[in-house]
Amino acid sequence: MALSAGTRLGSYEILEPLGAGGMGEVYRAKDTRLDRTVAVKVLPAHLSASPKLRQRLEREAKVVSSLSHPHICTLHDIGREGEADFLVMEYLEGETLADRLSTGRLPLEQALRYAIEIAAALDAAHRHGVIHRDLKPGNVMLTKSGAKLLDFGLAKLRDAGSVEEAGEESALPTEARPLTDEGQIVGTYPYMAPEQLEGKATDARTDIFAFGAMLYEMVTGLRAFQGESRASLIAAIMSSQPRSISELQPMTPPLLDRMVTRCLDKDPDERWQSA
Repeated sequence: MALSAGTRLGSYEILEPLGAGGMGEVYRAKDTRLDRTVAVKVLPAHLSASPKLRQRLEREAKVVSSLSHPHICTLHDIGREGEADFLVMEYLEGETLADRLSTGRLPLEQALRYAIEIAAALDAAHRHGVIHRDLKPGNVMLTKSGAKLLDFGLAKLRDAGSVEEAGEESALPTEARPLTDEGQIVGTYPYMAPEQLEGKATDARTDIFAFGAMLYEMVTGLRAFQGESRASLIAAIMSSQPRSISELQPMTPPLLDRMVTRCLDKDPDERWQSA
């Protein structure tokens, strides 16, 4: 649902659209009670239509809102106006990691600084039992104060439908955009762990796989796993090994190469066990 400037959602006044987010449309808004700028994300209709899914959303939001970390985007509030459910989040100025990577790889020092911040945020969330499940460059905002993780812990609601109604977690988060006519993969799949693709249970180690894939791309400018079609990309994630970082960037410290390789192990038991 598209909202125009001046629309009110409870005490939040819409100012301007910011674009589509992983779970709906995002707007810059004014919190008229506390006189501050916030980001409001209006959720898809299929979440609003199901009382069971709304209850799950509220449960997830309570957990995520309890996370307090300088590198996790704060979730302030959750609300409902008419038939629209919405999230109210910290307003961030900057660019996504996906936008930054579209211009090429990051300098090593900068990539490591962001990686340390992302890993610290993952560690804090995992210690609270919160798993991201859709970690990717589009869900990392680069701000003056460093990297900030977006949509934390809410990803499993994105494909909610008959499977979710049965009480199971969704295995596949949505893609940012559909598969193109040429068959080029875009969106979430390049960062998904093998267990996600197989529909198995996910845990903190699933986020660690995605973290490794992101760090690989930050340092090399290339995705760790690539394919001409969705099927070939999935096959690459399931069975192939990416070229070593040091082969692509000879000045890379060997320890970084080994660390990322272990993040990307097919077997969760062989990955790093914590962020």
